[in-house]
Amino acid sequence: MNYRIIHELPRRIRLGCGRYAFKPGWAAAVEQFLLTLEGVETVRVSSETGSILLILEPFRRQAILDRVGDLDPAALPEAPGTHTLDGEFQNKLLGIIGRRLFTRYLLPPPLRLACTLYRSLGFIQRGFSALARGALTVDVLDAAAVSASLIRGQTDTAGSIMFMLSLGELLEEYTHKKSRAALADSFSLNIDSVWKMTEAGETAAPIARIVPGDRIVVRSGAMIPLDGEVCQGEGMVCQASLTGEPLPVLKRLGNAVYAGTVVEEGELIITVTSRPDETRIGKIISIIDQSEALKARIQARAEKLADSIVPFSFAGAVLTFFLTGDINRAIAFLMVDYSCAIRLSMPIAVLSAMQEAARERFFVKGGKFLEAIALADTVIFDKTGTLTEARPVIVKVIPFAGMSREQVLSMAACLEEHFPHSVAAAVVRQAEKENLKHREEHSELEYVVAHGVAACYARTRVVLGSYHFIFEDEKTRLNPAERALIEGETAGYSAIYLAREGRLLGIICFTDPPRKDAAGLIAELRALGFSRIVMITGDNDAAARNIAGELGLTEYHAEVLPQTKSDLVRQYKAGGHTVIMVGDGINDAPALAAADAGIAMINGCDLAREVADVVLLSADLRSLSRIIRIGRGLIFRISGNYRKILVTNSLLLALSLSGIISSGTSALFHNISTFLISAASSRPYLSKTGGDV
Repeated sequence: MNYRIIHELPRRIRLGCGRYAFKPGWAAAVEQFLLTLEGVETVRVSSETGSILLILEPFRRQAILDRVGDLDPAALPEAPGTHTLDGEFQNKLLGIIGRRLFTRYLLPPPLRLACTLYRSLGFIQRGFSALARGALTVDVLDAAAVSASLIRGQTDTAGSIMFMLSLGELLEEYTHKKSRAALADSFSLNIDSVWKMTEAGETAAPIARIVPGDRIVVRSGAMIPLDGEVCQGEGMVCQASLTGEPLPVLKRLGNAVYAGTVVEEGELIITVTSRPDETRIGKIISIIDQSEALKARIQARAEKLADSIVPFSFAGAVLTFFLTGDINRAIAFLMVDYSCAIRLSMPIAVLSAMQEAARERFFVKGGKFLEAIALADTVIFDKTGTLTEARPVIVKVIPFAGMSREQVLSMAACLEEHFPHSVAAAVVRQAEKENLKHREEHSELEYVVAHGVAACYARTRVVLGSYHFIFEDEKTRLNPAERALIEGETAGYSAIYLAREGRLLGIICFTDPPRKDAAGLIAELRALGFSRIVMITGDNDAAARNIAGELGLTEYHAEVLPQTKSDLVRQYKAGGHTVIMVGDGINDAPALAAADAGIAMINGCDLAREVADVVLLSADLRSLSRIIRIGRGLIFRISGNYRKILVTNSLLLALSLSGIISSGTSALFHNISTFLISAASSRPYLSKTGGDV
């Protein structure tokens, strides 16, 4: 595994492997492996920052680093408990199937009858409980169907009914628990301890014991664990996950910093201003929790429909017995019920859609979100990292003082090639792309954290960096014409400035470009009939306007705070729109939760992925149109199933009531039709060419 040493003290080393160098599920496995190495006392692995913090015995340092270099996280055994929910589901499923096979084929008839009667007690009890509450639900109909089968001596039929109902209940339970477990994992930054400044120096302290007023130290590569204010030091802090800003931001004395952001360069001593549960990220999580609680109370439409049919089934049975006096015909209304087929075909249709979505590289956390996607008429996109690359590129180079464009770019690349930050990499890439060669003419290279670069270049002092660094700190002169030119040329872009001995030599403008597939996706969404396609971002208005123009978007909102994003989503919903929200950062999480369906990108932060209803597991942004077609196909299939169930069961009831077929035969055909409709529900939703089936 590739790594670099970000920071080192005696007995303490922080290694940087790159953001998202390993998946969250690998972090526990990496920790467990490193803890087995001789000389390692403490390990803390962060999948968010891609960092490994080691507390170790100094004389074992190199041996431990060698083992880290040889480490392959994907090859490590899973940490215990990683997939306990999946294992629980598999065990329950095998138990239900095994019990059915054992009871049906291995037990003698007397014991089979006893087991069936014992299992029926649970269904009958639930039916009576519903009646006691004054509710005539599917539980009552299930109890009646099981009881009627037992009264008529059809124990195998009763066993089959209970088997199918148990499978449906298990699938429903698993889907619910899976969604809740995924959300629970996101409610933490996974930081247990921090480095606290005391009179005796730095000491490790549990984060739970940190109170406002305490001072903590955060170094390069580490995540800021609590909201606070910088009281010493300078550093570049990546706030993309919280504010949507694509580039690191300078933080120095007096600046506010927030939990969940990452120090990319430098070292900060922070005066804590909030407790762990009072941070900005904590407030975001609170918004998410409230939104999820509202979603959890919404019942599935199929269950409501099935419950609404129950009174008609009972009424039909009673009316038939009253008119004909034939108990067998009355039982037909209980044996040939509409709700059974609805409750069985619905989960199969949903599971089939979710499986196909998985093949298309989507993780869907519940069928109701596919339905929301299908019914949506509005799509809201976060900008940074969703519609854009979050990787700066050079858009133009403006020379001054008689310099050529090539000279400015070449000189800047000569200075920047020694530093790893994203803007420096963009400058070097552009110079290489244009095949610009440069000689090593500089010496005494000085890097000023979060400001820029200063060097002795061809025996003169050359500086490259931010506007503040060049014109305020270095006192580079500007005449009115140059100032006006800068304002015009840099509008809508970020820029760095090159100067020599107080004279401006050039400006390099860069931007965060749209993803190559973003414009194609926007066109596909319009073709699918979406009435509103909106972009929201925490970035400035000029940058947002440029990106919106490139993508052909007419509606966007700039300089939006995390709380405001969720408010905007609610405003669209209040206006009668069904909303899909697509994002990737912590700042998007409240909006993802507030939307009818939230879709997160795989390269986004853990919190966004776990809060979202759907996660895109590939880099293909245009595949969003395929999940929409799958969702619409699911709604069409469910509607078709309703019609088939209505026609088939109505025909069977008519034949049974007219005496053409017996109630037992009608029940048999009812079961056959139920399984056929359910089997048809598992067909693919998309053709091999990507169209709808």
